Amino acid sequence: MIHSPDMPQRRASAWPYVVWSVALLAYVIAVTNRSSLSAVGVDTAERFHTDAATLSMFAVVQLAVYGAMQVPIGLLLDRYGSRPIMTIGMVLMAAGQLTIALSDSVGIAILARALIGAGDAAIFPGALRLIATWFPAQRAPMFAQLTGIAGQGGQIVAVVPLTALLHSTTWTIAFGSLAGLAALFAILVFALLRNRPPELESDVSVNTDTGVVRVVRSSIDTGTGARAAWGHPGTRLAFWTHFTTMFSLTAFSLLWGFPFLTAGEGLSTAAAAGMMTILVVVGMVTGPILGDLSRRIPHYRSYGLVLPTILVQIVAWGVTLAWPGPAPMWLLVVLMVALGVGGPASMIAFDHARTHNPAHRLSTATGMANVGGFLAALIAILLIGLALDAQGAGTPDTYTLDAFRVAFLTQIPLWLIGITFIVIERHKVRVRMGLDPPWGRRTS
Repeated sequence: MIHSPDMPQRRASAWPYVVWSVALLAYVIAVTNRSSLSAVGVDTAERFHTDAATLSMFAVVQLAVYGAMQVPIGLLLDRYGSRPIMTIGMVLMAAGQLTIALSDSVGIAILARALIGAGDAAIFPGALRLIATWFPAQRAPMFAQLTGIAGQGGQIVAVVPLTALLHSTTWTIAFGSLAGLAALFAILVFALLRNRPPELESDVSVNTDTGVVRVVRSSIDTGTGARAAWGHPGTRLAFWTHFTTMFSLTAFSLLWGFPFLTAGEGLSTAAAAGMMTILVVVGMVTGPILGDLSRRIPHYRSYGLVLPTILVQIVAWGVTLAWPGPAPMWLLVVLMVALGVGGPASMIAFDHARTHNPAHRLSTATGMANVGGFLAALIAILLIGLALDAQGAGTPDTYTLDAFRVAFLTQIPLWLIGITFIVIERHKVRVRMGLDPPWGRRTS
């Protein structure tokens, strides 16, 4: 263990804020790249002449690669630091978008989305590592929450300016511009980011309880940390929290929301873009509130914050899908609000991971939690696409409101599985902490 007595003077300089600002903007660009098909799903289907199941594969492959890269990215970050790994991530996204811009082959385009997923996987964990290295422990959670909230502004960029650029120019120009933007930020990340403050010789992990900083070195025995992290019910609670709170939002915002609102509910492109923007605004507004509540009621996060958020999503979807005919505008706004809260609620997963894991395996636990939401999202995206195809509504010309209603019902099993495991793992956490007796054992 090492202490850094000059840490307050170091962090009073402007460099931490420069580093954080560049990392935050890189994350905004990453979210823009991740969400770049969200508002142009119909255009994508027409360009590549795909049905709904194949269109789903664009997002499924991207999310699968993103999730699969979480643990390897964590190991690379430990060994090389954020600067080179985030730079490579931006380059991969630029290459993926350039391929999308120039190709009209479905297979090549899906491989390009895999490149985007791999590059995207490096950005948020890299930003979290920089926050932990450059800021005092008591301020790191706030900057992490702000990064997550502000980064979602990338969805607005993907929905509004990208859609306008595509419809006013060409597919190649629109996605080529995204490639250029990612390449520009690769240069900025490499030029301006630093892995650590100059007076620290090594990357460090900060103990969030004591403020002690510990040198982090890569180890060949990486399996030990992974087994220890997953072996703690707090990590599994984080995984299932992320799994259940965000998959509906991600499936909606990443691919199926825009076709549902336009081809299903009959909204204009501008009105649908406005609805998608509500998702982001709600996340930005409710994020600090849920973050503060999570800090204040750490033992009641699941029952007081997470499960109510999930139930609100289920009810909002139920009423929307059961409404006779197209849903009224006010109900669609309610649905957007319910889904939008899912983003900040999913960040509570990282509070669980941080609370129940020591600093030296925090990145591993965080990566495992992050996998949960994207695993559920890719399953949801694929199930919705398969359900549309099964009804003969797999192309933009055949999309119908009734078909979307049936397709979105495939989310129900994911909610039920997630809620069940949240309850189970929460109980195990409380037993481990001595707050509850094991099930079946009477207390005296």
